[in-house]
Amino acid sequence: MRKSLLLASAGLLVAAGPALGQTSGRGAEVTEVVVTAAPFVVSLDSVTTSVDVLNRDDLDSATPGGLGEALSDLPGVRSSFFGPGASRPVIRGLAGPRVLVLTNGVGMVDASALSPDHQVAVDPQEARRIEVLRGPAALAYGGSAIGGVVNVIDDRISEAPVEGIEGRVFGAVSSVDEGEMASGALKAGTGPWVFSLDAMRRQTEDYDVPVPAESRRQLAADEEEFLGPQSSTVENTRVTLESYGAGLSYVGARGFLGLAVKQTDSRYGVPGHAHEDEHEDEDHDEDHDEEAHGEEEGVRIDLKQTRYDLRGGLDLALGPFERLRASGGYADYEHVEIEDGAPSTRFLSEGWEGRLELVQAEHDGWQGAVGLQALTRDFDALGDEAYVPAVEIKEAGLFTLQRLDRDSWGVEGGLRFDRRTLETAALKAEFDNVSASLGAFLRPAQGWYAGVSLSRTARAPTEAELFAAGPHIATRAFEVGNASLDSEISYAVDATLHYDGGPWDADLHAFAVRYEGFIDLRPTGVENPESELAIFAYRQTDAEFWGGEAEVAYRLWQDSDRSFTLEGAADYVRGDTDLGAPARIPPWSATGRAIFATSWWTGKLELRQVGEQTRVTEGELPTDGYRMLNASLVVRPTDGFKVFLEGRNLNDAEAREHASFLKDLAPLPGRNFRLGVGYTF
Repeated sequence: MRKSLLLASAGLLVAAGPALGQTSGRGAEVTEVVVTAAPFVVSLDSVTTSVDVLNRDDLDSATPGGLGEALSDLPGVRSSFFGPGASRPVIRGLAGPRVLVLTNGVGMVDASALSPDHQVAVDPQEARRIEVLRGPAALAYGGSAIGGVVNVIDDRISEAPVEGIEGRVFGAVSSVDEGEMASGALKAGTGPWVFSLDAMRRQTEDYDVPVPAESRRQLAADEEEFLGPQSSTVENTRVTLESYGAGLSYVGARGFLGLAVKQTDSRYGVPGHAHEDEHEDEDHDEDHDEEAHGEEEGVRIDLKQTRYDLRGGLDLALGPFERLRASGGYADYEHVEIEDGAPSTRFLSEGWEGRLELVQAEHDGWQGAVGLQALTRDFDALGDEAYVPAVEIKEAGLFTLQRLDRDSWGVEGGLRFDRRTLETAALKAEFDNVSASLGAFLRPAQGWYAGVSLSRTARAPTEAELFAAGPHIATRAFEVGNASLDSEISYAVDATLHYDGGPWDADLHAFAVRYEGFIDLRPTGVENPESELAIFAYRQTDAEFWGGEAEVAYRLWQDSDRSFTLEGAADYVRGDTDLGAPARIPPWSATGRAIFATSWWTGKLELRQVGEQTRVTEGELPTDGYRMLNASLVVRPTDGFKVFLEGRNLNDAEAREHASFLKDLAPLPGRNFRLGVGYTF
């Protein structure tokens, strides 16, 4: 099937060349456009919900690690941190299947949403940019975007012509984990054809922390003694990740068409994965920390994915429509959990997802698009932790997005219908969902923008929520699904205030969400006799989430190409359900920065405070707050060349991510120095 798809796509690419016409200068990127917001042009300062865009420089200096770690410093975003190998974004307290991770606008076709110890099959170093949309974005992407969207946009398929050769290289080393990372990309153009290559490799050892890996609260719960605040190493956190890809594009006067292929190979340790088993029927002594967490007892994951993408755009004149956009991806994914040197469980995911969008011609401020999305995915799990049966997932969605912008005011709205089917050998579940939104915005004066958006979003249950029946060691629970679950419905309001004028730049966001049929995993009070794990069952309840994010910058001083800027950011989220507080809701955070910039160097000093979280659910331990000091220096001696030195957690604080299942077994890394070099040509 993969060979047939590759040959057919390549043939389509060659055949489409004459239809697209000769090369032109069309396609230059407008950096303010938020690609993920809509198929038509919407600038970053004109969206009615909270959005962040990270470019290449941001990604080079982001927290090293998985996708969740790279985004965890953004307001309203945290990491599901399951060690350096596996992390997913947590947006406004929501994680897993409620946060949709995309690559170039289509799904990952991996197993990362199923379990927190599963790695996302894409690395931030592969990206040209990453866009983060907080709040419901389901109108364009389906119910899995009920909590937000993270779109990783790479550059394998070029939408613009390239003259000659251009590219980038980047490398970095880190002290806390003896880490080494290198990435590079190359694009070459000849006439209308553009060829691209990229590769990256990241390798780290077990990382250091300033305290014992297990928290005081966890040791007390296990009736063990806290031996003091001595530094230690979080065992079984080694990571080796390799990714390489290639793309071929034809760019003409009327559009583009491109094909890309990528291979991902990853091997990483899962800290604490077998923790419960290690404590069964054992006497704990002074050697517990070395024996119970030794490498020989660790679980490692070997992940492989091969992915093919086809993407294109065509200018046309078809009634009210002026452009056709199409994208699709096919992936074959497998990861094997290896315990004591032998394969234990295999997770398999194979499928494709495609999108087709017709973009309307702009008329007197009116923009719009209609689209069709479809996917099919076969998932299977084999082995000791196969707690979800083999399932075939199919989904089709039809949507429209419309926007009227009259400069001083505007309105926008959208409507989407989805049908999702999940079928196992024994059961079949079908869901028909309708989602809708309506928003309005004002620009009352120069530099000011205010917007409000109302939405109703529906999410179908996942395969785990419906069909789970078995031990899930990563969550330390025997999970039981509920095949009678209904769709989860949210009613949300988002308010945005933006100001950009003189020395000030501010973004303020507030949100409130009411859920009907919120799907929650709750303890039953019963233990499974075989696994000796507590039984947790998926239940539906009503829930409310509310909070906000704020980002403010003040340019205190500027003289020619030199400036001194103060920045501040903060976020807060609170969740309630009829069954009590939801699990793993992040506490508030606040960050202050001082930035001195010149034409050839930039220095930054940052202080981040994360609050304690004492409002927890049954069986969940509270988490202490922490304060972290970071600093960086970036030097650009010539055009395209940069050297940076970064220090994170300079005060060597004990930092535990409350949104992580492993917060009491694996704190965040201790003091770390990172040296990096990059060159763009």
